[in-house]
Amino acid sequence: MKIALLQYPIEWADPQTNIGLLDERLHAIAGQADIAVVPEMFSTGFCTDRPGLAEEWGKGLCYQALQQMADTYNLAIVGSMMVTDQGHLYNRGFIFRPHDVPQYYDKHHLYKSGGEAEFFTPGNARPLFEYRGVKIRLAVCYDLRFPVWLRQDKHNMYDILIVVACWPTIRIQYWDALLPARAAENHAYAIGVNMVGTDGMQLDYNGHSVAYDTWLKDVAGFEDYEQGTRIVDLSIEKLRHFREVLPQWEEADEYELAHTPTNA
Repeated sequence: MKIALLQYPIEWADPQTNIGLLDERLHAIAGQADIAVVPEMFSTGFCTDRPGLAEEWGKGLCYQALQQMADTYNLAIVGSMMVTDQGHLYNRGFIFRPHDVPQYYDKHHLYKSGGEAEFFTPGNARPLFEYRGVKIRLAVCYDLRFPVWLRQDKHNMYDILIVVACWPTIRIQYWDALLPARAAENHAYAIGVNMVGTDGMQLDYNGHSVAYDTWLKDVAGFEDYEQGTRIVDLSIEKLRHFREVLPQWEEADEYELAHTPTNA
Protein backbone atom coordinates (compact mmCIF):
# COMPACT_ATOMS: atom_id res chain seq x y z
CA MET A 1 0.00 0.00 0.00
CA LYS A 2 1.67 3.22 -1.19
CA ILE A 3 0.68 6.24 0.88
CA ALA A 4 1.61 9.85 0.17
CA LEU A 5 2.04 12.22 3.12
CA LEU A 6 1.44 15.83 2.05
CA GLN A 7 2.92 18.36 4.46
CA TYR A 8 2.25 21.97 3.48
CA PRO A 9 0.78 25.32 4.64
CA ILE A 10 -2.97 25.89 4.53
CA GLU A 11 -4.30 29.21 3.28
CA TRP A 12 -6.43 30.63 6.09
CA ALA A 13 -10.20 30.62 5.42
CA ASP A 14 -9.73 30.21 1.66
CA PRO A 15 -11.28 26.96 0.38
CA GLN A 16 -10.94 27.83 -3.31
CA THR A 17 -7.18 28.41 -3.06
CA ASN A 18 -6.64 25.32 -0.93
CA ILE A 19 -8.49 23.12 -3.41
CA GLY A 20 -6.28 24.42 -6.20
CA LEU A 21 -3.11 23.82 -4.19
CA LEU A 22 -4.16 20.28 -3.38
CA ASP A 23 -4.94 19.55 -7.01
CA GLU A 24 -1.43 20.68 -7.97
CA ARG A 25 0.13 18.42 -5.37
CA LEU A 26 -1.94 15.41 -6.38
CA HIS A 27 -1.21 15.98 -10.06
CA ALA A 28 2.50 15.81 -9.22
CA ILE A 29 2.17 12.31 -7.75
CA ALA A 30 -0.37 10.87 -10.18
CA GLY A 31 0.11 7.13 -10.57
CA GLN A 32 2.57 6.89 -7.66
CA ALA A 33 0.31 6.33 -4.63
CA ASP A 34 -2.82 4.49 -3.51
CA ILE A 35 -3.72 7.05 -0.82
CA ALA A 36 -2.87 10.72 -0.30
CA VAL A 37 -3.14 12.14 3.22
CA VAL A 38 -3.59 15.89 3.82
CA PRO A 39 -3.74 17.92 7.06
CA GLU A 40 -6.78 18.51 9.25
CA MET A 41 -9.32 21.06 7.96
CA PHE A 42 -7.37 21.20 4.72
CA SER A 43 -9.69 23.70 3.05
CA THR A 44 -9.75 26.43 5.72
CA GLY A 45 -7.19 25.86 8.45
CA PHE A 46 -8.35 25.47 12.06
CA CYS A 47 -11.01 28.20 11.78
CA THR A 48 -13.13 26.88 14.61
CA ASP A 49 -14.86 30.22 15.23
CA ARG A 50 -16.00 30.65 11.63
CA PRO A 51 -18.76 28.09 11.09
CA GLY A 52 -19.94 30.01 8.06
CA LEU A 53 -17.04 28.46 6.15
CA ALA A 54 -18.52 24.98 6.53
CA GLU A 55 -20.19 23.42 3.53
CA GLU A 56 -23.14 21.07 3.44
CA TRP A 57 -21.95 17.49 3.19
CA GLY A 58 -22.57 16.06 -0.25
CA LYS A 59 -23.24 19.36 -2.00
CA GLY A 60 -20.34 21.75 -1.48
CA LEU A 61 -17.36 22.89 -3.51
CA CYS A 62 -14.82 20.83 -1.56
CA TYR A 63 -16.91 17.67 -1.67
CA GLN A 64 -17.24 17.85 -5.43
CA ALA A 65 -13.59 18.75 -5.96
CA LEU A 66 -12.29 15.95 -3.72
CA GLN A 67 -14.36 13.35 -5.52
CA GLN A 68 -13.22 14.63 -8.89
CA MET A 69 -9.56 14.54 -7.82
CA ALA A 70 -9.92 11.01 -6.43
CA ASP A 71 -11.45 9.90 -9.73
CA THR A 72 -8.93 11.74 -11.89
CA TYR A 73 -5.80 10.59 -10.06
CA ASN A 74 -7.13 7.13 -9.13
CA LEU A 75 -6.28 7.38 -5.46
CA ALA A 76 -8.05 7.82 -2.15
CA ILE A 77 -7.78 11.20 -0.41
CA VAL A 78 -7.77 11.30 3.40
CA GLY A 79 -8.12 14.47 5.49
CA SER A 80 -10.76 16.51 7.30
CA MET A 81 -12.90 19.58 6.69
CA MET A 82 -15.72 21.60 8.24
CA VAL A 83 -19.15 20.41 7.18
CA THR A 84 -22.77 20.75 8.14
CA ASP A 85 -24.96 17.67 8.15
CA GLN A 86 -28.59 17.55 9.29
CA GLY A 87 -28.21 20.84 11.10
CA HIS A 88 -25.00 19.97 12.96
CA LEU A 89 -21.46 21.26 12.44
CA TYR A 90 -18.68 18.66 12.30
CA ASN A 91 -14.94 18.46 11.87
CA ARG A 92 -15.35 15.57 9.47
CA GLY A 93 -12.55 13.20 8.63
CA PHE A 94 -13.02 11.75 5.15
CA ILE A 95 -11.84 9.14 2.71
CA PHE A 96 -12.74 10.02 -0.86
CA ARG A 97 -12.20 6.96 -3.05
CA PRO A 98 -12.08 6.85 -6.84
CA HIS A 99 -15.50 6.24 -8.38
CA ASP A 100 -17.09 5.33 -5.06
CA VAL A 101 -19.14 6.87 -2.27
CA PRO A 102 -17.03 8.85 0.24
CA GLN A 103 -16.68 7.50 3.77
CA TYR A 104 -16.32 9.65 6.86
CA TYR A 105 -15.51 9.84 10.55
CA ASP A 106 -16.59 12.80 12.69
CA LYS A 107 -13.95 13.95 15.18
CA HIS A 108 -14.94 12.73 18.63
CA HIS A 109 -12.59 14.66 20.93
CA LEU A 110 -13.15 18.36 20.32
CA TYR A 111 -10.38 20.73 21.40
CA LYS A 112 -12.05 23.03 23.92
CA SER A 113 -9.01 25.30 24.32
CA GLY A 114 -9.17 26.04 20.60
CA GLY A 115 -12.89 26.84 20.64
CA GLU A 116 -13.87 23.72 18.76
CA ALA A 117 -16.31 22.39 21.36
CA GLU A 118 -18.24 25.67 21.32
CA PHE A 119 -19.48 25.24 17.76
CA PHE A 120 -18.88 21.64 16.67
CA THR A 121 -20.76 18.44 17.43
CA PRO A 122 -18.66 15.43 18.46
CA GLY A 123 -19.00 12.24 16.48
CA ASN A 124 -19.67 9.02 18.37
CA ALA A 125 -18.97 6.32 15.77
CA ARG A 126 -15.63 4.54 15.44
CA PRO A 127 -15.77 3.16 11.90
CA LEU A 128 -13.16 1.06 10.16
CA PHE A 129 -12.63 1.77 6.47
CA GLU A 130 -11.45 -0.78 3.95
CA TYR A 131 -9.62 0.29 0.82
CA ARG A 132 -7.90 -2.07 -1.60
CA GLY A 133 -7.94 -4.83 0.97
CA VAL A 134 -6.46 -2.73 3.79
CA LYS A 135 -8.34 -1.78 6.97
CA ILE A 136 -7.88 1.82 8.06
CA ARG A 137 -8.75 3.68 11.24
CA LEU A 138 -8.99 7.46 10.93
CA ALA A 139 -8.44 9.96 13.75
CA VAL A 140 -8.39 13.75 13.80
CA CYS A 141 -5.73 15.64 15.76
CA TYR A 142 -6.83 15.78 19.43
CA ASP A 143 -8.17 12.21 19.18
CA LEU A 144 -4.54 11.10 19.31
CA ARG A 145 -4.37 11.85 23.04
CA PHE A 146 -7.01 9.24 23.88
CA PRO A 147 -5.68 5.68 23.59
CA VAL A 148 -8.90 3.91 24.54
CA TRP A 149 -10.73 5.61 21.67
CA LEU A 150 -8.12 4.34 19.21
CA ARG A 151 -7.66 0.91 20.79
CA GLN A 152 -7.79 -2.11 18.52
CA ASP A 153 -10.76 -4.40 18.66
CA LYS A 154 -8.95 -7.72 18.43
CA HIS A 155 -11.98 -9.23 16.68
CA ASN A 156 -11.95 -6.61 13.92
CA MET A 157 -8.44 -5.19 13.62
CA TYR A 158 -7.19 -2.29 11.54
CA ASP A 159 -3.89 -2.28 9.65
CA ILE A 160 -3.16 1.44 9.46
CA LEU A 161 -3.97 4.30 11.82
CA ILE A 162 -4.08 7.64 9.99
CA VAL A 163 -4.10 10.85 12.02
CA VAL A 164 -4.64 14.21 10.30
CA ALA A 165 -3.81 17.31 12.31
CA CYS A 166 -3.25 21.00 12.84
CA TRP A 167 -0.87 20.44 15.76
CA PRO A 168 1.16 23.54 16.73
CA THR A 169 4.89 23.65 17.30
CA ILE A 170 4.52 24.62 20.95
CA ARG A 171 3.05 21.17 21.71
CA ILE A 172 4.78 19.11 19.03
CA GLN A 173 6.64 17.02 21.63
CA TYR A 174 3.34 15.33 22.53
CA TRP A 175 2.64 14.53 18.88
CA ASP A 176 6.13 13.03 18.60
CA ALA A 177 5.50 10.82 21.65
CA LEU A 178 1.87 9.81 21.18
CA LEU A 179 1.87 8.65 17.57
CA PRO A 180 4.50 5.90 17.99
CA ALA A 181 2.78 4.86 21.21
CA ARG A 182 -0.49 4.34 19.34
CA ALA A 183 1.37 2.33 16.68
CA ALA A 184 3.05 0.10 19.27
CA GLU A 185 0.04 -0.64 21.43
CA ASN A 186 -2.22 -1.39 18.48
CA HIS A 187 0.15 -3.51 16.40
CA ALA A 188 -0.52 -1.29 13.38
CA TYR A 189 1.23 1.07 11.03
CA ALA A 190 0.71 4.69 12.04
CA ILE A 191 0.73 7.75 9.80
CA GLY A 192 0.40 11.33 10.98
CA VAL A 193 0.11 14.34 8.68
CA ASN A 194 0.37 17.87 10.08
CA MET A 195 0.46 21.28 8.46
CA VAL A 196 3.39 23.71 8.43
CA GLY A 197 3.56 27.50 8.53
CA THR A 198 1.61 30.14 10.43
CA ASP A 199 -2.18 30.21 10.56
CA GLY A 200 -4.63 33.11 10.82
CA MET A 201 -4.43 33.01 14.62
CA GLN A 202 -0.62 33.40 14.39
CA LEU A 203 -0.02 29.87 15.65
CA ASP A 204 3.17 28.27 14.35
CA TYR A 205 3.31 24.74 12.91
CA ASN A 206 6.52 22.86 12.19
CA GLY A 207 5.01 19.70 10.74
CA HIS A 208 6.69 16.50 11.97
CA SER A 209 4.52 14.44 9.63
CA VAL A 210 5.59 10.84 9.95
CA ALA A 211 4.97 7.23 9.00
CA TYR A 212 5.97 4.44 11.40
CA ASP A 213 6.67 0.90 10.20
CA THR A 214 6.30 -2.30 12.20
CA TRP A 215 9.57 -1.61 14.05
CA LEU A 216 8.57 1.98 14.89
CA LYS A 217 11.04 3.34 12.38
CA ASP A 218 10.16 6.71 10.84
CA VAL A 219 10.08 5.99 7.11
CA ALA A 220 8.83 9.42 5.98
CA GLY A 221 11.71 11.73 6.88
CA PHE A 222 10.38 15.31 6.96
CA GLU A 223 12.49 18.17 8.24
CA ASP A 224 11.10 20.94 10.47
CA TYR A 225 8.85 23.28 8.43
CA GLU A 226 9.53 21.36 5.24
CA GLN A 227 6.91 21.65 2.53
CA GLY A 228 6.69 18.53 0.43
CA THR A 229 5.42 15.04 -0.20
CA ARG A 230 6.78 11.70 0.95
CA ILE A 231 5.50 8.40 -0.43
CA VAL A 232 5.90 5.32 1.75
CA ASP A 233 5.26 1.72 0.73
CA LEU A 234 3.77 -0.21 3.64
CA SER A 235 3.64 -3.98 3.33
CA ILE A 236 0.42 -5.31 4.79
CA GLU A 237 1.76 -8.86 4.41
CA LYS A 238 4.76 -7.94 6.57
CA LEU A 239 2.50 -6.40 9.19
CA ARG A 240 0.29 -9.47 9.38
CA HIS A 241 3.33 -11.76 9.59
CA PHE A 242 4.65 -9.57 12.42
CA ARG A 243 1.34 -10.06 14.24
CA GLU A 244 1.64 -13.84 13.83
CA VAL A 245 5.19 -13.91 15.19
CA LEU A 246 4.32 -11.62 18.12
CA PRO A 247 0.61 -12.18 18.74
CA GLN A 248 0.35 -9.76 21.63
CA TRP A 249 -2.99 -8.56 20.33
CA GLU A 250 -4.48 -11.91 21.36
CA GLU A 251 -3.83 -11.04 25.00
CA ALA A 252 -5.42 -7.60 24.88
CA ASP A 253 -8.08 -6.85 27.48
CA GLU A 254 -11.67 -6.90 26.37
CA TYR A 255 -13.39 -3.52 26.72
CA GLU A 256 -16.48 -1.62 25.68
CA LEU A 257 -17.07 2.11 25.32
CA ALA A 258 -20.40 3.09 26.83
CA HIS A 259 -23.04 4.41 24.39
CA THR A 260 -20.59 4.35 21.50
CA PRO A 261 -21.24 2.29 18.35
CA THR A 262 -18.13 0.62 16.96
CA ASN A 263 -19.12 1.03 13.32
CA ALA A 264 -20.84 3.79 11.38
